Amino acid sequence: MTAKKPFALPSVKLVLLAAVAGVIAGAAAVYVKEAGYGNGIGETASAGQCEAAKERSAALTPFTKGQVAAMAPPQTPISLRDVSFKGPDGQPLSIGSFSGKTLLLNVWATWCVPCREEMPALNALEKSMGNDKFEVVAVNIDTGDDEKPKAFRTDYGIDKLGYYRDGTMGVFNTLKKQGLAFGLPVTLLIDDKGCLVSAMNGPAAWDSEDAKKLIKAAVGI
Repeated sequence: MTAKKPFALPSVKLVLLAAVAGVIAGAAAVYVKEAGYGNGIGETASAGQCEAAKERSAALTPFTKGQVAAMAPPQTPISLRDVSFKGPDGQPLSIGSFSGKTLLLNVWATWCVPCREEMPALNALEKSMGNDKFEVVAVNIDTGDDEKPKAFRTDYGIDKLGYYRDGTMGVFNTLKKQGLAFGLPVTLLIDDKGCLVSAMNGPAAWDSEDAKKLIKAAVGI
C-alpha cells in the first residue's frame, strides 16, 4: 500500500488549530476520563534528583529556536520515570524502562488533526537519529481497540516508531496534572534518568534541521 503524503509542517494555521481544537478536544476527553486511572504521576523531583536535567535545560536554550522554539524548560525539576503505558506486545512499560536513553515523548491520538500531521516528521526523526542513546516514543491515547492507530500507521507509512499505547489516557492526565499538557499533541524531551528537560504543546516539524540540532545537543553528539 502506498503511504499517504504527509502534510507540510509547520504553518500558522496548523499551530492555531493545535491551540484551539487540540485544547478543546483534550479538555473534553480529560473531563470524561480523568477519574480512576492510576498512571504514575510525574512527581516534582527530590532535591538533587534532577539537577543535571536543570543544567541541561539551560544548556539547550540556544537550540530551542526556529521550528522548535516552543520547547520550554520546566519551572521546577520533574521526574517522569513512573509515567506508564504499554509496549508493542502489550507489555507494561514506563519512562524508567528506557533508562540510559534520551527520549522525545510524544502523546497523540488519531482524532487529533495536528497529531496526524506531525507523525510522519516524528517517524523521519526516529529513522535518522534513533539509536541506543535516543528514541522517539510516540504514545497513542485512542480509547478502544488498536484498529484505528494501527490503520493510521499503515496508511501514513509510520514504520520506524515503536508502537506504544495508553487506552486509559493516563499519560495525558498525568502530564495535565503537572501543567505540562493543555491539548494534543504534547511533546517532552526527557533525559536518560527520566527527568524532564523541556516540553511543548502543539505540533512541530520534528524532521527539520532545528529539531535535529536540538536532539544532538540533548544527547551530547
